[in-house]
Amino acid sequence: MDVSAAAIITLSFVAFAAGLVDAIAGGGGLLTVPALLTAGLPPHVVFGTNKGQSVFGSFSALLRFWRAGLVDRPRAKLLFPLGVVGSFGGAALLLLVKPDVLKPVVLVLLVAAGAVVAFVRPPEGADERPVPKKAVLEGAVIALVIGAYDGFFGPGTGTFLIIAFVTALHFSLQQASANAKVVNFASNLAAVIIFSARGLVLWKVALPMAAGQFLGGTVGAHLAVKGGDRVVRRVVLLVVLALVVRLGYDVWTAS
Repeated sequence: MDVSAAAIITLSFVAFAAGLVDAIAGGGGLLTVPALLTAGLPPHVVFGTNKGQSVFGSFSALLRFWRAGLVDRPRAKLLFPLGVVGSFGGAALLLLVKPDVLKPVVLVLLVAAGAVVAFVRPPEGADERPVPKKAVLEGAVIALVIGAYDGFFGPGTGTFLIIAFVTALHFSLQQASANAKVVNFASNLAAVIIFSARGLVLWKVALPMAAGQFLGGTVGAHLAVKGGDRVVRRVVLLVVLALVVRLGYDVWTAS
């Protein structure tokens, strides 16, 4: 596939912006997927190449959050493998069911997610309390289910993880964003393995974009670390709005 040098440079800048946004609130694919389609790549190669570059952004964000001490390290040992297993399962399901059937459901969930971010506040001191066994199980289910969603469909994965961690585990938005990257990186890595095995990652495009993603993910995570819940809340709400508009348009034009 022929992609010009100018297009690859442009895609790398788009990847930087996507990595920055995705590190804070998820939703980076809102920028990279349309950009890759505009570059003329076939849809199946677009999704493979998108995962090939986005995995670098989720890794760099995870690394920054990890160094800042915002990742629940004992729980990450459970979340990461379950995110991988879930993503593999979702990708397998993709072979049997068309993901378009999820769009109306995801729209409703995104509106609910936006309401949670806007109005729900985690209890004071929640992050310092001992983690009950029930919360460990809830975290495992979240990683498995949303990891499967990412492997099957994908839009809003990081956002849904943040909401789930806030509501079920009572994380602050800042810590929810950090721990979401554990599952997000795991599900992205699993997807890259699958797409690469099928030859659907165009690496001459994915690798330059990966450099932008890595830098953007680092910057975005830094902003989330320094800005705290205030920054994360604002960016999550913007991402939710953008996802609702995008998926709403897709549902409307398909009907």
